[in-house]
Amino acid sequence: MTTTLLRGRLLSFHRAPLSLTDSQSYLYEEDGGLLITDGLIAAVGPYAEVKAKTAEGAAEIDHRPHLIMPGFIDMHLHFPQMQVIASYAANLLEWLNSYTFPEECRFVESAHAERIATHFYDELIRHGTTTAVAYCSVHKTSADAFFAEAMKRNMRMVGGKVMMDRNAPQGLLDTPEMGYDETRQVIADWHGKGRNHVAITPRFAITSTPAQMEATSALVREFPDLHIQTHLSENHDEIKFTCELYPEAIDYTDIYARYGLLGPKSLFGHAIHLSEREADVMSETGAVAVHCPTSNLFLGSGLFPLKALARREKPVRIGVATDIGGGSSYSMLKTMDEAYKIQQLLGERLNPLESYYLMTRGNAEALSLTDRIGTLEPGTEADLVVLDATATPAMALKMEVVKTLPEELFLLQTMGDDRAIAETYVAGIALKAGL
Repeated sequence: MTTTLLRGRLLSFHRAPLSLTDSQSYLYEEDGGLLITDGLIAAVGPYAEVKAKTAEGAAEIDHRPHLIMPGFIDMHLHFPQMQVIASYAANLLEWLNSYTFPEECRFVESAHAERIATHFYDELIRHGTTTAVAYCSVHKTSADAFFAEAMKRNMRMVGGKVMMDRNAPQGLLDTPEMGYDETRQVIADWHGKGRNHVAITPRFAITSTPAQMEATSALVREFPDLHIQTHLSENHDEIKFTCELYPEAIDYTDIYARYGLLGPKSLFGHAIHLSEREADVMSETGAVAVHCPTSNLFLGSGLFPLKALARREKPVRIGVATDIGGGSSYSMLKTMDEAYKIQQLLGERLNPLESYYLMTRGNAEALSLTDRIGTLEPGTEADLVVLDATATPAMALKMEVVKTLPEELFLLQTMGDDRAIAETYVAGIALKAGL
C-alpha cells in the first residue's frame, strides 16, 4: 500500500457557486491535508486532523503556500492537431481544408501517431490537465496511439476514432461499414482498459452521410453507456452547408436527434448559434454544449452565450475546453481567461469561482464522472494540480496586493499559464512532461 500526505491550501467545489460570496459552494482549507492511498483520496481536511489519521512513515510533501485543486478537465480537443495550432485562416471551413485535413492524413502512420501522442500527453501534464476528451483521426492507428499513451501514464481519458465518409480528402475517409467496424474494435481493444473511455465520434454532420449516421446510431444503441462526441453550430457557413445536406431536418440539432445521438452523455463542441428550439431540445435530453473560447475567437466563429444558456428556464448543461488546434492554448487557465472576456463582450459577468468550478467539478459533472474525478472527495481518484500564483515576477508583484481567494484565482486565470503549474498528480503520482 502506498500512502502520501500532501500539505497545502485545498480548494474543491461541492456545487456551482451562486456568487463570489457563496462560500458554501466549496471546501477551502488554509492549512489543509490530503491523504492519498493507492491512487485514491483517503482523507481531506485541516492538516492537523488528517496528519493524525496518517500512518507513521508515510511520505509527506509540503506544497505550502501553493493551492491544491482537482486536476483540470478539458472537454474537447483534437489529438492530431498539435501541428495545426497557430495556422492562419479566415474561418472554420477554410482552416479545416487548408491545414487540418492534410495534417490528419499523416496519422495513418503508427510512428507519427505515437510520436505526437507523447507530446500531447506531455502538454496536458505541463498545463495541469489530468483528463481530456479527444478526437483522434479517422485512422484506428491514431486511437491506438492515444489510448496506449494514456495507459502508460495511468490517465483517465476519453477519446474516439473519428468517423467521416464524405467532404474530406480521400486519405481521411472511411465508409459507414468501416467506421462502424473500426469503432467497435477500438471499444473492444481499449474501453475500460486502464482508465480509458471510448467515445463514439462522428466528426460532424458535414463529413458523415446519412448511411454513416445510421451506423453511428447503431453503435449508440449497442453501447448506450459510451460518450458521444461531435460538433454543432460552430460557424454560420457550417450551419448553412449542414442544413443543405440534410434538408429534411428542422435544424442542425434535429439532424443528430433523428439518429438518436442526443442524451446525457452527448458532448457537442461549440454550440454557439443555437435557436431557442435547439436549446430546449439540448436541455430536455441532457446533452452538453462544450464552450471552446480560444478557438471561437481565433476562428471568428462567434461569442458563446454561456450565462444565457445556464439561466434559461430550460438550462443547457455546459462544459469548457481548449479545442486544440483551433484553440490557441493548451492551458485551461487561458481558456477561462478568454471565456471571461467573451462574457464581458456579451454584457455578462463570469466570476472566478465559477471558472474554477467549470474546469474541475463542472466538467466532471458534464462527463457524468464526479464519482471518480473533479473533486477532492474521499474515495475519488487523486488527480490533482498544484497552483503557484507567484510563478512569474509580474504575478508575484500582483500577489502583494491580493487579499482574497477569488482575487488569487482571478490572477491565476488572467496571468497564469503552464508556469503557474507547480505540480500535476495523476492517481497520486507526481508526473512530469517526458515521463
